[in-house]
Order: sequence, then structure tokens, then C-alpha cells
Amino acid sequence: MKLRKKVSLIAGIVIIAVLFGILLTFYFQQVTEKRELSDRLTIAQTDLPSLIAETKDLEDQLTQAESSLDTNQAKFPQAIESIEFGEYIFEIANRCNLTLASLSFPKPSEKKQGSVTYSVVSLSLPVSGRLVDIFEFIDIIRTDARFASTRVKSVNLNVAGGSATIHVDIYGYKGE
Repeated sequence: MKLRKKVSLIAGIVIIAVLFGILLTFYFQQVTEKRELSDRLTIAQTDLPSLIAETKDLEDQLTQAESSLDTNQAKFPQAIESIEFGEYIFEIANRCNLTLASLSFPKPSEKKQGSVTYSVVSLSLPVSGRLVDIFEFIDIIRTDARFASTRVKSVNLNVAGGSATIHVDIYGYKGE
């Protein structure tokens, strides 16, 4: 019996030692995990103010960009009305004592820049008259408020013949 008691006692001690070893392992894993989580929390708390400030800056930039977009969209017509622009062009040519040989409006092409979609009408304006009047015509198209969304791309000037072909693009904002 004494042997049996000794074996039982040794088995009990081994079981208790194994259980104690498992508990220590579990405890140290928990301590390590707690330390890692505490370190991450400290880093997150340190980064939080700068992230909040960065978020505010980005929100301010977004507000400024949206405001700028709204301001710039207001400069462009919603649609390019060929009759209206045609009348303006003939009016300016007449005021500058020029003859406008022909005017035809092609269908606007769509362009996309980021999230903004706009239309572009490319025109060729063949005019004839005095060079001074041709330059005045070009200047009016560049500066007249009705042509704020118009860009003079090129001018082919025939000095001897007193004529020019003026290539312009008229931009229009496409509201979505």
C-alpha cells in the first residue's frame, strides 16, 4: 500500500505541476497580450490628435474644393446653345466690320476631368476684313463675358488677303 500511496502522491504532484505549468503559460500569454494591447492603445492615443487635425484639414480642403468647383461651374454655361453663341459671334463680327464666311455648330463632345463632365464645341470662324478689325474680333471673343468659357486655340492669318480662320473651343458644364 505504501507503494500505491507513493505512486498516487507522485501522480498527484505531477498533475498539479502540469496544471500549474499550464496556468503559468496561460497567465504569461495574457500578460504579454495585455502589454501589447496597452502599447497599441498608447500609440493610438498619441496618433489620435494628429489624425483628428488631419481630418479637419482634409474636410476644409474638401469644402474649399467644392466651393471652387461651384464658383468655376457658374462661369460655364449649363448647355451650349448654338443659336445664342452664333448670334453673339455674328454681332461681334458686324461690330468689328468683318465678314463671317460661314458658321456651323458641330455637336458638342463630352470630356471628363475627375468627377466633372463638360462639353466642348470646337468652331472654325473664317473672317475677312482689315487686320486691325480681325485682332479686335479675337480680343473681344477672348474678353467678352458671354465668351468666358471660350478659349481661342489658334488663328491662321492671311495677311495679304485680309482674312483669318480662328479656331475656338466653347466649354459648357454638364450638370449631373
